[in-house]
Amino acid sequence: MRQFKYILGLAILFATSLKAQHKHSASSAFTSYKGLVMAGYQGWFNAPDDGAGRGWNHYVGKGKFEPGNCKVDLWPATSEYKKTYKTPFRLADSSTAVLFSSYDASTVDLHFKWMKEYGIDGVFVQRFVSNVKSPVSLRHNNTVLSHALSAAKKYHRAIAIMYDLSGMHEGDADVVINDFKKLVDSLRLTTRGKKQTYLYHNGKPLVALWGVGFPGRSYGLKDIEKMMDFLQNDKEYGGCSIMLGVPTYWRDLDKDAVKDPHLTEVIKKADIVHPWFVGRYNEETYPAFKQHVAGDVQWCKQNKIDYAPVVYPGFSWHNMYNKSPQNQMPRNKGEFYWKQIAGALESGAEMLYVAMFDEIDEGTAIFKVSKNPPVGASSFVTFEESVPEDHYLFLTGMAAKMLRKEIPFSETQPVQQGDGLGRK
Repeated sequence: MRQFKYILGLAILFATSLKAQHKHSASSAFTSYKGLVMAGYQGWFNAPDDGAGRGWNHYVGKGKFEPGNCKVDLWPATSEYKKTYKTPFRLADSSTAVLFSSYDASTVDLHFKWMKEYGIDGVFVQRFVSNVKSPVSLRHNNTVLSHALSAAKKYHRAIAIMYDLSGMHEGDADVVINDFKKLVDSLRLTTRGKKQTYLYHNGKPLVALWGVGFPGRSYGLKDIEKMMDFLQNDKEYGGCSIMLGVPTYWRDLDKDAVKDPHLTEVIKKADIVHPWFVGRYNEETYPAFKQHVAGDVQWCKQNKIDYAPVVYPGFSWHNMYNKSPQNQMPRNKGEFYWKQIAGALESGAEMLYVAMFDEIDEGTAIFKVSKNPPVGASSFVTFEESVPEDHYLFLTGMAAKMLRKEIPFSETQPVQQGDGLGRK
């Protein structure tokens, strides 16, 4: 009898301990990043009357939002948004130009609807450490994330968190750790059952840490290791897979990377390495850069780490930094974007990261962009006349099909029929 009670007690203790070790649901509808095309999702745009209390956030940097003073180089196409906000800008016909707010649930819903319609697998929702430390910004970020989790479920899209370490200081690892605990407990980030759409990888919830190994940061690799140890090994909130966002030249410890050999050891502890390529090449220089991608793939295979390269459609941040030329890295009707997609897959990449879904500040957005932006003191980049406003949503969906071999590999970009959904 004593032996029975002893065994029973051990069983109860083990069950209790096991339960305490597993805050996250056992699985997900998306069990691996492999075979998926994911995009970054900023979700940081505001309007003065949206209730967030952040004004025209990210549409303007400093001063009054008006012609001649804005921060975005692309103007979004707004005809499908349920809720928009009047701006001081005017279109060519003198009508008032409008914009959306990411704070509105209807905005996030529309974006995920587009992902579903065009076959884009999902997004990494950006979560800046600097915002986590600000109550007003944190409220906005939590609201957008909550809307995104609901929309991801509604449209069956994969979703994951990416902590951008911008604004982080030495010793701030606990800021990320405590935030992740709150997301798991209050927003049920990873605890929505086996059919949840939170992205898993290697059988575990995937969390991305972006900004690892860049020089000039006010945090170090010890802070990174502390966060990684928590996410991987904490008895309650651990058991996660980790994707590290690193510099382009992480393998060489050169150029945009710290010259610290310890960075290599930190990267080897991760599940996925994700180097940042935006601005590192243009359409002319990409063919030579493709060899760098192939070298990354080879290193990752040798070290049994997965690899998520960046592809981006173009780049422009003239309105943010006036000395920078507008349309600095032209899209060339999608040719630049498709060359990167084909090059990454030809090099052996098994997953892709698109920069970005909604980044109009830096002109990398793939969502629908207006071909009739405001006129006047501010100028904006538009797609070429023959390119429809949804062209990059279409190409991204086709990239996902090519990645999964649902369509043949082709170095030539597919021809869009009608509106990109097959509707003429």
